[in-house]
Amino acid sequence: MKIIVLDGYTENPGDISWAPLEALGEVTVYDRTSYEESPLITERIGDAEVIVINKTPVSRATIDACPNLKAIAVLATGYNVVDYAYAGEKGIPVMNVPVYGTDNVSQFAIGLLLELCSHIGHHSDSVHAGEWASNVDFCYWQFPMIEVSGKTAGIIGLGRIGINTARILRAMNVRVVAYDAFQSEAGRAVAEYVELDELLAQSDFIFLHCPLFPSTQGIINKETIAKMKAGAILINNSRGPLVVEEDLADALNSGKLAGAAVDVVSTEPIRPDNALLTAKNCIITPHISWATKEARERIMQTTADNIRAFMEGKPVNVVNM
Repeated sequence: MKIIVLDGYTENPGDISWAPLEALGEVTVYDRTSYEESPLITERIGDAEVIVINKTPVSRATIDACPNLKAIAVLATGYNVVDYAYAGEKGIPVMNVPVYGTDNVSQFAIGLLLELCSHIGHHSDSVHAGEWASNVDFCYWQFPMIEVSGKTAGIIGLGRIGINTARILRAMNVRVVAYDAFQSEAGRAVAEYVELDELLAQSDFIFLHCPLFPSTQGIINKETIAKMKAGAILINNSRGPLVVEEDLADALNSGKLAGAAVDVVSTEPIRPDNALLTAKNCIITPHISWATKEARERIMQTTADNIRAFMEGKPVNVVNM
């Protein structure tokens, strides 16, 4: 079995092993190929039977140009970079990794909240810059310090990650409300389901943990921000296009929102003209909620398991058939 990894660097920059894939056949790993449609993609796939991707796009044209292609494995949960419907029509299963980073993404979401409330990184930088040593007082703070306990958090999207985040928040004495089109008993155990407008009006902290669908694209916009509490905080480490970034920047700069922290943006890598780069009280991290070594090892093993199951004629984690 000939297996081509088109963009392996973010999954494995060198600290884990490709051995789980190498046990399955002849493996060629490219650190990067292209994040845009490119002839190089087809060239590198060649006569491979299986391709492994993260964010390299696989279009209808690419599929047609690679007649030997039999399976596509995605090193992630999201698979929108693949024309998966057309792949399905051609009998090519697209396999993803549905569960690998629940704890990591929740951990990161809470970390973003705590950074906005306590500004730990900023004050550490301030001390290292000599500002404490030269201060006349025994302490100082350069941003308002916000107590998390006793507040209300609203979670938009109460799936696995949302439920896990809710559990952590409840342990911090935070009331949790949630909005989700699909309610569950597991969700009811950790949060009170409310309508979206009610969540926006009640929440001191708002977390986005929902998938990107046409119904959720731009769910945070001028109109929904207007319904939020003055001084609310927004956390997004789900998908960048859930937020209309210009509207969020306006809300931060006007003081309507006290802060925002995002690990994802609408176009990645971030464009230099992204409005959030110059917005007040906005933390931006480079899409790393998922990137612990432990999580990436789980991705590697699950991807190998997916390919092995396909080779055995019993494919699993297939999203298009």
